[in-house]
Amino acid sequence: MHATGLMTRFSVVAAMLVLMGSTQAADTKAPTDAQMIASAMRAAPARVARDATIMAMGADGSMRTLRKGSNDFTCMPDNPGVPGPDAMCMDRNAMAWVQAYVGHQPPPTGKIGLMYMLEGGTDASNTDPYAKKPENGKHWIRTGPHFMIVGADPAFYDNYPKHAAPDTAAPYVMWAGTPYQHLMAPVR
Repeated sequence: MHATGLMTRFSVVAAMLVLMGSTQAADTKAPTDAQMIASAMRAAPARVARDATIMAMGADGSMRTLRKGSNDFTCMPDNPGVPGPDAMCMDRNAMAWVQAYVGHQPPPTGKIGLMYMLEGGTDASNTDPYAKKPENGKHWIRTGPHFMIVGADPAFYDNYPKHAAPDTAAPYVMWAGTPYQHLMAPVR
């Protein structure tokens, strides 16, 4: 992928993290590059993380490459300025799905993507893709360590529970009934 496409992908992730409330607080001491790389690598299985590109988001939302990778995965470190772990790693198709989510556009069809959050995830609404804080009817849940399958055919998701308040210890569909529904699969 050429540099312009690469930067567009990472700008999308930066926007997603801003939407999710994951900008680093100004009073939080910034971790070193080595600490951020180690954090990002914990988001995915070792064989994936070893060859992934590692990107970090600055306080202004800009993206910076910490390490160039050789596979189609991009990993990002935990943001210490928000509660809960949020390090993530995603493949190219998941990145396209995220771009659609950030842009409030329909996700691409025929592109199943994989995302890892093996350190866990921040608390989130299970019903509203754009909820930023707990509110009545938003069904706030704690996700724990998981991987996600995004962009699958809607019939795929019909095989899994779509409850507003799911058992997060078993696979379930998050944001069911929206264009951004995806499978959440716990790993512990």
